[in-house]
Amino acid sequence: MTGPTELAERFGTPSYVYDLDRVATARDDLLAALPDEVEVFYAAKANPHPDLMRELRTGGARGCRAEISSVGELDAVLEAGFQGDRILYTGPGKTTEELSEALTRGVRLFSTESYGDLTRVGEAALKLGLSADCLIRVNNATGAAATGIRMTGVPSQFGFDSETLPDLAADLRDVPGTTIAGLHFFPLSNAKDEASLIAEFRHTVATAAALQDALGVTFRFVDIGGGFAAPYGVQGERPVYGELRAALAGTLDEHFAGWREGAPRIACESGRYLVADSGTLLTSVVNVKDSRDQRYVVVDAGINTFGGMSGLGRIMPVTVEPHESVGVDGTPASLAGPLCTPGDLLGRGVPLADPAPGDVLSVPNTGAYGPTASLLMFLGRPAPTEIVVRGDDVVSVSRIQHTRAYEPDTHGQAL
Repeated sequence: MTGPTELAERFGTPSYVYDLDRVATARDDLLAALPDEVEVFYAAKANPHPDLMRELRTGGARGCRAEISSVGELDAVLEAGFQGDRILYTGPGKTTEELSEALTRGVRLFSTESYGDLTRVGEAALKLGLSADCLIRVNNATGAAATGIRMTGVPSQFGFDSETLPDLAADLRDVPGTTIAGLHFFPLSNAKDEASLIAEFRHTVATAAALQDALGVTFRFVDIGGGFAAPYGVQGERPVYGELRAALAGTLDEHFAGWREGAPRIACESGRYLVADSGTLLTSVVNVKDSRDQRYVVVDAGINTFGGMSGLGRIMPVTVEPHESVGVDGTPASLAGPLCTPGDLLGRGVPLADPAPGDVLSVPNTGAYGPTASLLMFLGRPAPTEIVVRGDDVVSVSRIQHTRAYEPDTHGQAL
């Protein structure tokens, strides 16, 4: 890859560098870890950059499909070349306007979170003379994984509580404008080990089979979710799953005899696993300050650049890799961003030897949950540059722009 110092000199900082070769490797590793018949949805929220999504879409018959939850993400995946019939629209707050836009642009598969959500999809489809295939998202009452971030089993805006579905079966089957195509699960995020991931998938598949009987519907599609892990903003390697393929195939054989022939089609989904290790954040030291025995190294990338869903406690501490003359054996320092808030800290206790203004630092494994998961517009600072490379070649350089659009005939009028 073109060196970080050279890219920083050419395009400035803060900037993200995304390596398409690493995206392709992650895609191929995940597809190899799954049975050939299993499809993969890429969760666009992890990184909606069209170049990365275009890379994920390609790859023969098993290129990724796209999972979105907004019209903005729909714009991005269509720009990346996904067709409407390769898109799953999800989310708990789908408005009538969004649904109409998605249907008009070819989306036909929707994950629904509640009876009200399902009826809203049906109403939007009927107005356009269409019918929508709907997946019932399940908030399972139980889980199996011992590690990772649990996404189900508690009160939630996401999904139908699994214990209520048998009593709702008749109502769900009869919503005009919709057909119940199957189920959607997302019980786990970022599983810490393969055993936990396998256990959760086994539990999910067994639950899906039981719900098919309870709902009295022959499923055509079952999305069993994700949970594939990747390091975030720290050193580490993305895992390669060696046991998952055989374990998942065996479980599917047990519960869905026709799955290898597409009855039902089975899908997984992933965001961070597919793009996290493709990204490197480059940032420059702006100032070094000592305050009451505490050193602050102020850089030009803050939580507006690498927020990592700021406020959820997922951004500290990062790993910093110095370039050129900066070492990592110095006085531990707080790594502070440029914003006018004490909350703009990327890390505490970061060891940097003799940092000076102009030094370039990098944060590894930042291809997921970067600019669009940050406080991008806070204080009106420019968005970071996003540099896409393949090997030593620069593929594209871009920056998200902040603009304000006025409604017609209102610009400049007094309130």
